[in-house]
Amino acid sequence: MKKVAVILSGCGVFDGAEIHEAVLVLLALDRANAQIVCTAPDVPQHHVINHLTHQPVPGESRNVLVESARLARGNILPLSRLELTEIDAVILPGGFGAAKNLCTFALAGERFEVEPEVARVLQAAHRAGKPLGFVCIAPAIAAHLFGPDKLEFTVGTDAPTAQALQARGARHLNCAVRNVVIDRRLKVVTTPAYMLAQRITEAEAGINKLVQAVLEMA
Repeated sequence: MKKVAVILSGCGVFDGAEIHEAVLVLLALDRANAQIVCTAPDVPQHHVINHLTHQPVPGESRNVLVESARLARGNILPLSRLELTEIDAVILPGGFGAAKNLCTFALAGERFEVEPEVARVLQAAHRAGKPLGFVCIAPAIAAHLFGPDKLEFTVGTDAPTAQALQARGARHLNCAVRNVVIDRRLKVVTTPAYMLAQRITEAEAGINKLVQAVLEMA
């Protein structure tokens, strides 16, 4: 049985993990009989968004780990306590939390940085030869960390976003919503999901392929 870490970024598309994507990743892993370890950095969210009005909530703060625990039904580890020696692969769902809390791409554009604990875990997993999966906008993190190694990745067909993410040397490939880009040399799989999806079944198709590809390389 493969053991896969799923790194969450909060709970809610506009300030945390995209809930559909996170649940679809968990469902696909469970269907493949993989053991799931949910994890998240124990850091403050960048901000809190009212998902009804799409506006920031003044004076409110939340914690990424605490909010991610909502998706994990409370069964979650701080990222700092994740034992990589016990993990076969790592997958990151998307959502603005991936681009605000796990990195700063949504805030700083091509000059963004990756949250230090997230960078440490992903780079260590990569050095150990463990496959990595990135959904929706989460491939921004892969492009930053593995761009110097000429990573091939996708965020769908968004040309301005793709251009910004190629700043460190990664190569963007356009990809349909139901498909994936697999960099077999670097063991990185990416899929557009809600960068393109107009319905949940479109996101599901690509996420299922991503999970399958990650598990095959694990």
